[in-house]
Amino acid sequence: MKRKRYSSLAEINITNLVDVIMVLLIVFMLTAPFLQAGVNLNLPKAEAKVIEEKRGITVSVDRDGTVFIGKREVKWREFAAELKKELETNPPRVFLRADTKTEYGKVMRVLARIKMIGIEDVGLIAEQEEN
Repeated sequence: MKRKRYSSLAEINITNLVDVIMVLLIVFMLTAPFLQAGVNLNLPKAEAKVIEEKRGITVSVDRDGTVFIGKREVKWREFAAELKKELETNPPRVFLRADTKTEYGKVMRVLARIKMIGIEDVGLIAEQEEN
């Protein structure tokens, strides 16, 4: 009777797999907050009902009053034309984000221009207030 020289290995070493999964988990946890809207703003906090995310155009106003459509900076004179161009490929829904330090008048000017274009579905974005 001959003995086999090699025996079969019935165990699978998953240590390397766990290491890779942990690294991927950490990477996703760190990058997820940066995927939200693109423009870095300090959003105001408000107690509000969380709504389900819908498709639409994100308009942001930073503390200096600079207007962004998505991540792209837009000059004020070109804002209406650029927004109309975005409406051709997106539903007529706008999410307005503004920094807490932005002057109220600048936010109202952007909101008024959005309404003048004919968009009635405008959502104001804020961070959830902690209890």
